Amino acid sequence: MPARGTTFKETMLGRVRLADEDRDRPVRLDLVARTESVLLPHRTTQAQVTGRVRIAGRADDPEAVGELEISPLARRRIRYRVTFTLEGRCLVLDGWKSVSPARPLTSMTVLPFTLYEDGERVGEGRLRFPLATGLVPFLTSFRFPRTAEGAGDLAPRWDGKPGRTEVWYTTLTDPATGTGVWLHHEVVAPTDGSGAYTHGWVAVFPKDGPAEHVRFGPLPWTGQEKVYGAEDILVRPGRLAGAAGPFTWELAETPQGPPLHTFPRWSWRRPWLPASQMLPAARSRYDGTVRHGTGELRLEKAVGASARIYGHGNARRWAWLHADLGGGDVLEVIAAVSMRPGLDRLPPLVFLRLLHNGRTWPRRSERSAVGWAGFGRFRAELGLPEWRVAGRVGRRRIRVAVTQPPERTLALDYTDPDGSAAVCRNSETADAVVTVERWWGRWRQEAVWRLSGTAHAEVGDR
Repeated sequence: MPARGTTFKETMLGRVRLADEDRDRPVRLDLVARTESVLLPHRTTQAQVTGRVRIAGRADDPEAVGELEISPLARRRIRYRVTFTLEGRCLVLDGWKSVSPARPLTSMTVLPFTLYEDGERVGEGRLRFPLATGLVPFLTSFRFPRTAEGAGDLAPRWDGKPGRTEVWYTTLTDPATGTGVWLHHEVVAPTDGSGAYTHGWVAVFPKDGPAEHVRFGPLPWTGQEKVYGAEDILVRPGRLAGAAGPFTWELAETPQGPPLHTFPRWSWRRPWLPASQMLPAARSRYDGTVRHGTGELRLEKAVGASARIYGHGNARRWAWLHADLGGGDVLEVIAAVSMRPGLDRLPPLVFLRLLHNGRTWPRRSERSAVGWAGFGRFRAELGLPEWRVAGRVGRRRIRVAVTQPPERTLALDYTDPDGSAAVCRNSETADAVVTVERWWGRWRQEAVWRLSGTAHAEVGDR
């Protein structure tokens, strides 16, 4: 039975006085906490938190991260440590609720805190959990997702059968320079039964210049690695490293969210479809260095994700998008025409997953691909330099427009297990506009995101 964790949301409001000011400012914390075990009050539980810190007129950081120690009975405290930015400075909010049986309500809802910068005190304040408006959303936000799945999904899936391909890939954007990075690691088991081999590439996409890349392999696949390894190239939980030609890279990967299945969850456990794709973490942060032919890229809190593919080869035509929308929101899209007879006559099947405000939409991944008996499925218009996806589920609809400028797009060829060739055209500095609308007597805009050079996209064909 897979282990389960706990996720919940919490909002706190209060005031803070910064050391360089003589007055208080309103402050607000909106946090999402995730634990690797079911939260029980008699235990001490460590949680990772992400969210947004706002200090009126001074800070608004939707990329805040930190830790939460939940120990209301064992240690009689709930401690918060949240790192955020204020006008380019990195601050740490450190405080705890001192749980007291004599004052249960106050002690569980009031959080005194101190702000630190490089270990020095730069502010202090007090936050309060608003019971009247916050209790119901807090209680209804609790979820108990499976946790064993994300780590296990990095392990190799190939079981020795011919005619299979397996991929580990990572895409990210450097927030300082806007440079995109693409790491691709692949195992191919030819249909003719010859030995499986591994190969891949690394590519760097400057925001205002042509992409640079280098391939590695092919090399025999030993199948002895816990995740992926080929000479100087390796993938491990929390680490990506390698050297190929003029490229070397060493990256630490820190997951920031739960797994996301772009295809139906069962298709990853039981490979009955031509292929399946999923993300062990829908959103991750990357720190480290990528050295390439013309320079060195030092990454700090770069945003991206790693994904997995397992199947029989590439589609006849396909498009892919990974878009970090900020504030913990993520959009993943795959639109593809299968190579299988019969399925190759259908329009592109769209698998779309929007993680927004802690919830995934559509609720079931197959809904966007097949609708209800074919009615209401999402539509895709594939092409370059622009492609589009649109669809509706219930009272909500979405429109996605992706632009891959030719000067920021790299073409690379694939070889399927049966020896046939395909070409992908990838851009880690693509543009995208994502619009979500909701029906309230008429269509009203619920959210819109405009990504300029930070979307990760690809279009492939034969």
